[in-house]
Amino acid sequence: MLTAINPPGISYAGISQAVQASGEILVLGGHVSADEKDNFVDGDFETQVRTTFQALERTLRAAGAGFDAVARFTYYVPNFEPSLLPIFKRVRAEFITGENPPASTFIPVVQLYDSRAKIEIDGIAVTPSKTRIG
Repeated sequence: MLTAINPPGISYAGISQAVQASGEILVLGGHVSADEKDNFVDGDFETQVRTTFQALERTLRAAGAGFDAVARFTYYVPNFEPSLLPIFKRVRAEFITGENPPASTFIPVVQLYDSRAKIEIDGIAVTPSKTRIG
């Protein structure tokens, strides 16, 4: 369903330069740090990255998919500092595994819609094609 595409000699842990997909497109809206009842979960950057990935995981499961179906993620981080990147990569590695990691873009921003949010993630996933009736 997903195949990582990387030019020869280019490799980055946890991301692909491109992803080729076949199936149904699932567009993931922006997710922030939230619990199972959609209550905002405050905390440090690491906590919010983890709970944001957990929120994404719940949405993917509701669609009958997992992180292996994600073709692309965009990460939005307000008040970015280089020291946040290793924390982000460590937590992302808890969720993004396998041979075909998503293509990704990490974008520092001034602020998110909720000033408490330390990260927002949106993406595109590809689920198996379904037989359409009618």
